[in-house]
Amino acid sequence: MGGKAAILLVLGFSLIFLVAGSNFNRVATTSVDNLTSYYDETAAYNLASAAANMACNRIFLDPAWTAGYNNMTFGGGTINVTVEVVDPFQNIRKIIASGIYDGVTKQIQVTLQPSKFSKFTYYSAQEPSNIWWTTGDTVWGPLHIQGNLQVAGSPVFWGKVTNRDSLVYFNPGHWETRWVRVGNRWRRVQVWVPGTDDPKFYGGYENGVDIPMPTDGVSNLRAAANSGGAVFTNKDTVYLTFQGDSLKYKFRSRDKYTSVLLSTFAPNGVIFVDNGNIRLKGTIKGQYTVGASATGNYAQSKGKVFLDDDVVYNTDPRTNPSSTDLFGIVTQNEVLISDNLVNRTGIKIDASIYSEQAGFGAENYDTRVGGGFIDLYGGIQQKVRKAVGTFDNYGVVTGFNKRYRYDERLRIASPPYFPGTGSYQIVSWYE
Repeated sequence: MGGKAAILLVLGFSLIFLVAGSNFNRVATTSVDNLTSYYDETAAYNLASAAANMACNRIFLDPAWTAGYNNMTFGGGTINVTVEVVDPFQNIRKIIASGIYDGVTKQIQVTLQPSKFSKFTYYSAQEPSNIWWTTGDTVWGPLHIQGNLQVAGSPVFWGKVTNRDSLVYFNPGHWETRWVRVGNRWRRVQVWVPGTDDPKFYGGYENGVDIPMPTDGVSNLRAAANSGGAVFTNKDTVYLTFQGDSLKYKFRSRDKYTSVLLSTFAPNGVIFVDNGNIRLKGTIKGQYTVGASATGNYAQSKGKVFLDDDVVYNTDPRTNPSSTDLFGIVTQNEVLISDNLVNRTGIKIDASIYSEQAGFGAENYDTRVGGGFIDLYGGIQQKVRKAVGTFDNYGVVTGFNKRYRYDERLRIASPPYFPGTGSYQIVSWYE
């Protein structure tokens, strides 16, 4: 029995080792297969990602590029890219990029939209040499100066700050001659005295960034108004009062208002006054952009928007983040706070304001009654910075104090057909 038992024991262990060995071989083979499959899928994904990035770069360099890539050999595999124009009027595009490696295909879809000036909490193409960002000034959101950024003291910038030229300090430091004791003797030497300016760039700072203000922002808005919006022509002044879903308009102060439903009056959200001025107020419900142009002999006297009273959202996004109300003001010339009785105690403005050849300011800023605040929730983009009041050591003398807050939704969203910067931004990347 001992001999038979030994034989059975040996056979049993042999069977166990055979089964275990077979399993080990199968595991090893599966591991190799999994590693190969993982490598192929990773390589295909990397090719698709590279193709998407290459296409984005081409569009950033040439906004009209739609050629794509067809079976292009790259990185040991093949890439394909198609560029679809999703919305021809607003030039929204979708990139479909695929990478093929060893029979494995991966795809990435990227949606691009034109970068809008509304993304800036503050933009100025020309900063007067006597205006400085100083201690006490605080800016939320992106800021760009198409020139020198002039700082004095410790202004605070919470968003990304860019400018084209230089960062100029009011007190940059200086060399000073002082008496210094060297050994047993006193000598006059040059000593560097550091400056006291210390701006706070919490969102980062970058110079050498060139974002010129376009010359066709207003004309493009006019074209949009002619293709699904509303256009007023041959009117010196148009009075616009927003009332939620409706709009009231008239052409003289003594006239009676005509009331219209906005969804049918301006389906694409654009209301434009061609070669005239706008007097504006009201409550905005939905997404709209108003614009005004000036031509010929009226190039300086028209194309303006006068804010006769508050312009506010029906649903305040500061208290209700789900608000979809969004408003833009686009003019060829100034956007001005009217010098009237109702504005003397201040004004509330919920909007992104764009002035292509002038700026945002207060009418009669240096003679009007002083007091009150400009509570702006949105952003300002202007050719030339304008004044809203005068001040002395005791505070405001004429005009307004400023309380400007950035609408964070404007980083991605923009009012209808708002002027673009000429480049694109990525709004979605789907893998």
